[in-house]
Amino acid sequence: MSSSLKIERDGDVARVTLNRPDVRNAFNEALIAELTVAFADLGQDASLRAIVLAAEGKAFCAGADLNWMKAMAGYSWDENHADAAKLAEMLWTIYRCPLPVIARVQGDVYAGGVGLVSCADIVVAVDTAGFCLSEAKLGLLPATIGPYVVRALGEQASRRYFVTAERFSATEAHRLGLVQELATAETLDEKVAALTSALCANGPAAVKACKKLVQDLAHAPITPALRDDTARRIADIRASAEGREGVQSFLNKSKPSWLA
Repeated sequence: MSSSLKIERDGDVARVTLNRPDVRNAFNEALIAELTVAFADLGQDASLRAIVLAAEGKAFCAGADLNWMKAMAGYSWDENHADAAKLAEMLWTIYRCPLPVIARVQGDVYAGGVGLVSCADIVVAVDTAGFCLSEAKLGLLPATIGPYVVRALGEQASRRYFVTAERFSATEAHRLGLVQELATAETLDEKVAALTSALCANGPAAVKACKKLVQDLAHAPITPALRDDTARRIADIRASAEGREGVQSFLNKSKPSWLA
């Protein structure tokens, strides 16, 4: 088990925990590589139904590790590009993970950490957490995390917080849609557990298909090809073993196998 990442399992739910509290769970090359591998592997585990992304300590993720930033200061353009590509691959792997991902945000989220949270499907945050896209303060920009943050935060709010690098509250993040559920420190785990229970009550294949459907439909023009694609998707799942079982269980007022 890695010292910077903990992976645990509770039944059909996996928990991936950032475990660098001494540096506010900041990214370095090792953590980025470990997160990429963890989500790639867990996403292919047919026995899992959901993943909770959590963190140890007071902060959820403070962005880039200072020592990592010091090393980058001497990089050439090619080295910077290769380094950023690894972060981009990590974010994409989490975003496209077939399993639903719940971010359990117990503390502050800065810079790349906002990108990490934006890749999750559901974000539950304590009401005392603060958020900040702080890159511009350092003369940088949130480029690799940008596609995910803009989708999660919205274009207009992203335009503001990218350029001002202001800190904003969990309440504001909730209002803007980046956070879906607010909780107190005492009720955070209860809310996360309620969400994992809701996910596990649904058809496993259907949940994966629903997640992919939203990602594929977002911002896509409603063309004849798209309409046909959606018709094919519902036909596929209706004809599947899970779809047939789910409908029959509903009609017969019985429990499907995934609730057994």
